[in-house]
Amino acid sequence: MRQLTRDELAIDPVDASKLLLGSVLESHSPQGIVRVRLVEVEAYRGGDDPASHCYRGRTPRNDVMFGPAGHLYVYFVYGMHFCANIVSLTDGVPGAVLLRAGEVIDGFDLARTRRPSARNDSELAKGPARLTGVLGIDRAQNGVDLTSPDSPIRIYEGEPVAEIYSGPRVGVAVAMDVPWRFWVDSPAVSTYRRGGKRTKQIS
Repeated sequence: MRQLTRDELAIDPVDASKLLLGSVLESHSPQGIVRVRLVEVEAYRGGDDPASHCYRGRTPRNDVMFGPAGHLYVYFVYGMHFCANIVSLTDGVPGAVLLRAGEVIDGFDLARTRRPSARNDSELAKGPARLTGVLGIDRAQNGVDLTSPDSPIRIYEGEPVAEIYSGPRVGVAVAMDVPWRFWVDSPAVSTYRRGGKRTKQIS
C-alpha cells in the first residue's frame, strides 16, 4: 500500500473526505496491528463552519486542527469517548475530517478483544468511538503524523470508490443540514438517527 502524503491531504475538508473514503488506517501498538478501511467520514472547516471546533478560534484543545495537514486530531466527547480526525487544508488554516466508521480488514483478533460487545465484525468500528476503540486511539495519539513512515498510526491509499453517498452530519447542534457526511455502501456505516434525507452522488 502507498502511504498518503501531506500534500494530498492539504485540501478542502470536503474534498479530503472523498479522498479518504476507502483508504486504510493502520495502527501499531505493543499488542499488534489493526487495519481499518474507512467507509464513513464528516468534513469540518474552521471560521466559516459553526459546527467546527475551530469556529471561535485557536485554543490548546483544537491547536492540531490548524495544521499542518496529515496529523491526527483526537478529542474526548461525552466524558467517555475519543473521536479521531485527519487534519486537512494548509498550516494555519483549520480543517479536518472526522473518521466516523470503518471496516476492519486486518488484526481481527485484537479488534475483537478491544470491542468484545460487537455482535459481528461489521460492528467493530461502526461509529467514531468504536473506530478509535479498535485502533487503540486515545488522547496520547493527538498530533501523530499519519504521513510519516515510522508513525504508530498511518494512512494509506485505498482502492478507488465508485459511489459516494452524502447527507447531514451527526451530533452537531448547529449547521445540522450541511450535507458534509460522506459514506460508501457498507454494513459498517453508522446508523443516522436525526432524520434528514440521504442523497447519492457519483464521485
